[in-house]
Amino acid sequence: MSLPVVIFSHGQESGPWGTKIRSMAENVRALGYEADSVDYQGISDSKERVDKLIDVCKKIDGPVVLIGSSMGGYVATAAASHVRAAGLFVLAPAYYMPGLENLTPTAPDIPICIVHGWRDDIVPVENSIRFAKDCAATLHVIDGDHRLTNKLDEINYLLTRFIDGLSKN
Repeated sequence: MSLPVVIFSHGQESGPWGTKIRSMAENVRALGYEADSVDYQGISDSKERVDKLIDVCKKIDGPVVLIGSSMGGYVATAAASHVRAAGLFVLAPAYYMPGLENLTPTAPDIPICIVHGWRDDIVPVENSIRFAKDCAATLHVIDGDHRLTNKLDEINYLLTRFIDGLSKN
């Protein structure tokens, strides 16, 4: 089996190669994986973002690992069951947002790791706890805010452990 390609999905207000994604992409490339990031700038509708991610993944020969932050976490989760996702790694995913609770995607039956900051003032940490509990995902709640940019070393450590675990399955 070929190594998965790692595909990143950025949040609502960020871009495809922001600080977190650049750092995580360097990390996964150092582990020997190919990495790319989808550009959703100018696309505010989450369904259009999910469709774009699915289209990108369809062009990849082999499995993918989906990584997303905030709305990108929601998008990656929603797309995962429609592509050959080997795993899902999300940061402060926009699950169960007010008025949109019923739009939270069903968890795919793949390894899932969620990282969320205790001090997130955009997406309540309780949302990730609820999602993780419902699907038995691995959950790491760390001392950080929504952006988590001051926790890149910790995030990359967790990402490395997650990807290494996928290769052993």
